[in-house]
Amino acid sequence: MNKSRRERLNAALVKLQQVEQSIDRIKDEEQDCMDNMPENLQSSDRYRAMENAVDHLEDAIESIQEAAGYVDLAINER
Repeated sequence: MNKSRRERLNAALVKLQQVEQSIDRIKDEEQDCMDNMPENLQSSDRYRAMENAVDHLEDAIESIQEAAGYVDLAINER
């Protein structure tokens, strides 16, 4: 891989990391809302939807980390 493509992939890798951080912050906010929800609402549909959203965001973060790993492998392939 030439230098130009490596540089473009490095830029893409930075963007992936920024997206991961953004999603992680939102996930943490949603988790905080869940943690502060009154006990009597923790069996509600709203709570379950929040719980599902947190799970999906965790899956998204893992997928981004996996993608970033593959990009890193491509950058460092010699």
